[in-house]
Amino acid sequence: MSLAQHLDPIATAKIEELIDELKKSYTIVIVTHSMSQAVRVSQRTGFFHLGKIIEVDTTEKIFKNPGNKMTQDYITGRFG
Repeated sequence: MSLAQHLDPIATAKIEELIDELKKSYTIVIVTHSMSQAVRVSQRTGFFHLGKIIEVDTTEKIFKNPGNKMTQDYITGRFG
């Protein structure tokens, strides 16, 4: 589950602000099913399916022009 599904919008925004600050000095890894959250807070995104890495690239590329059909299908809501 994503942060957004467990926290109210104000708490989610505070967590995302903290991530934004910490990423200046640290590598932050988050796991989320919220595509909008992934776009907001990440520079690189990995798409996993059934425990296998399907695609890893910049967040912009993953969401605008994924290189794998499974990634494209997930992003467009064809499965998942």
